[in-house]
Amino acid sequence: MSHYFPSVEDLVAEAFGDAASGELDALLPPPDPEDDPTARLVDFFALTSGPAWNDISRLWINARHLARHRPALAGRVADQEASWRERLSALLADGVEQGAFRTPDPVVTAQMILVVLDGLGADAGAEHEALPPAVRRMAISLAERELGLAPGALAPL
Repeated sequence: MSHYFPSVEDLVAEAFGDAASGELDALLPPPDPEDDPTARLVDFFALTSGPAWNDISRLWINARHLARHRPALAGRVADQEASWRERLSALLADGVEQGAFRTPDPVVTAQMILVVLDGLGADAGAEHEALPPAVRRMAISLAERELGLAPGALAPL
């Protein structure tokens, strides 16, 4: 192990980066020009709720906590956060370009959505189904409003 990772900190940072990259690719795959942005966003929201999302949220919470004193992990957390913002912003920008969404700044809208998802993830100790429906739908409701969509337009099928 020491040949590949000079310290435990480097191993932890690499493990987190691999897990977070895999999560991003699973929840929000790189775009295909033929993809429908609305359908991709519906799929994204369907995947960002429930037990699997709670598990990955716990990983992020722990990584952010540990990163306060571990520079290698802090760098990896920052890189992953940037990747998430870029991927979601690109999806929203594609939707604006195709006329599916209306927002003056896809980057800001993406950050707003991610902040709400992070907040819901921080409450991951609560069972998803135990949350009031309005709370469970917070990220979707925000996205619909910020993207100029009718209520329910992004509800998972």
